[in-house]
Amino acid sequence: MLKRVIENWRAGLTVALISIPLSISLAVASGARPEMGLITAVWAGLLSAFFSGSNYNIVGPAGALSAALAAFSISEGMDLLPTLAIVTGIFIFIAYLFKLERYLVLVPGSVMHGFSLGVGIIIGLGQLNFAFGLKNIPKHAEFLLNVKETFAHIGQIQFGTFAVFLAFLIGLFALVKLVPKIPGAILLTPFGILLGYLSESGKIGLHIETLNQKFPNTSISIFHIPQFHFSATIVSAALGIAFIAILETLVSAKIADVMTHTKFNRRKEMFGLSLANIASGLFGGLPSTGVFVRTGLNIRSGATHKTAAGINAVCIALISVFFFRFFKLIPMSVIAAILVFASIRMVEKKNLKEMWVSSRRDFWLALATTLTMVTVDTVVGIIVGSMLALLFFIEHLSKGQFEMTINKENKILERYYTEPKDCVMPGGDVAVYSMKGDLTYLNAEAHISRIERYENCYTTIVLRMRELTIVDLEGVHAFDDLIKHLKTDGKKIYVSSLSKRVVEMLEHSSAFKELKADNCVFEDTRLALQSIGFKREHLETQQ
Repeated sequence: MLKRVIENWRAGLTVALISIPLSISLAVASGARPEMGLITAVWAGLLSAFFSGSNYNIVGPAGALSAALAAFSISEGMDLLPTLAIVTGIFIFIAYLFKLERYLVLVPGSVMHGFSLGVGIIIGLGQLNFAFGLKNIPKHAEFLLNVKETFAHIGQIQFGTFAVFLAFLIGLFALVKLVPKIPGAILLTPFGILLGYLSESGKIGLHIETLNQKFPNTSISIFHIPQFHFSATIVSAALGIAFIAILETLVSAKIADVMTHTKFNRRKEMFGLSLANIASGLFGGLPSTGVFVRTGLNIRSGATHKTAAGINAVCIALISVFFFRFFKLIPMSVIAAILVFASIRMVEKKNLKEMWVSSRRDFWLALATTLTMVTVDTVVGIIVGSMLALLFFIEHLSKGQFEMTINKENKILERYYTEPKDCVMPGGDVAVYSMKGDLTYLNAEAHISRIERYENCYTTIVLRMRELTIVDLEGVHAFDDLIKHLKTDGKKIYVSSLSKRVVEMLEHSSAFKELKADNCVFEDTRLALQSIGFKREHLETQQ
């Protein structure tokens, strides 16, 4: 144990130094009091360190949740956020019991990229009031209405506050280039505290709103029992937040595995995440999730075990208790700069560019997710994106994967893997049609229609089924209809390369039984072609 502490204390302390300003900033972005972010970082981080399945994942307040939490805070009040955390933890525990994470992680990468972009937009634009120094602006549950209110009151901008925001934002980007190994927030936060002190004490002529002025009478306590209240609204909100938290945590842990060449325990990670959220809520904190930015910093700082996450939580608690009076002096415009910087960094330009070049469908799917998040709701955005992805996938399956070879006089004329653009195939005498994947209710009609559409291109067809894995009852019926139709049109039909499982299903087909009786079913496609009259030297090209 002592050896692990010695190996991991530096990583734990480093992550704590960045977690404190980020936790405060994310709490503010979530519509909560600043100390609630620190409580979350301490208790969620500590419970996760004890019970999680990853040696590197850092759990705490996260930008991925802040948009949903801010909307909840506006509509229901920030005092109910701890209850929301508890109910979120309960839902995660239920998902753990029923092993639902197996299905939640099926959300495609394009939707997650769109989610990251949407969260970045919501966090970034949500800080404009603090960046411009606007006060007493009406708040709405709808994100776009809040942005509209900001620009409607743009005439009230405080140029001094805006200058501080720009200076710190530029400083954060400059430090990425100058000292990439040290997070800029660690280096610039002390200057922000100093500026806030000088402003509050009147030692400079510039008046900037600080955290202390925004949230007066705030005191840090890492052990605060909140009042609890349950309602249908809390349950519905917690369900969506639990969904996001599970996805973010598992994705963060998986990326950590890639960086460290390790393998985390998914089941334990789910269990630890559920306890982390329940503990955070019991002590007055917010819903939490795994955060890759801090997880990545943890790895780069030399962490070797989840002891680093425990040290991180303890360091946050100690620094907060003894030094929170200084952190209260951070200007709100500096917090806005940290959050806008983080939101810009959330835009995955490389992935978006890759999708644009390689898969326009994935690109537009990501944008549809982002647009729904910004205009409707964060959870709805993921659901809409996932449903669209599922529909696209089903539409792809419904076309039926295939390969079709047209032969004439034992030689290949053309080979097709997709529908010919001009819908015309060259005339031949033998076609080899390979069915791939499934022959089911989803795609049976596509296979049948394709074979019938091009039946004038051949007099004999070999139905090759080596790569066919599943045939359902509708597929059997479609097979019967196809064979009957082709025989009526005078076509000679052979079937080859069937797996044992496919044969078991086709035993229910009367057409298949007739083909077997006529010796037209072969174990290998080459045998089928030999029976037609193909010469041995031409058979290899058919495989």
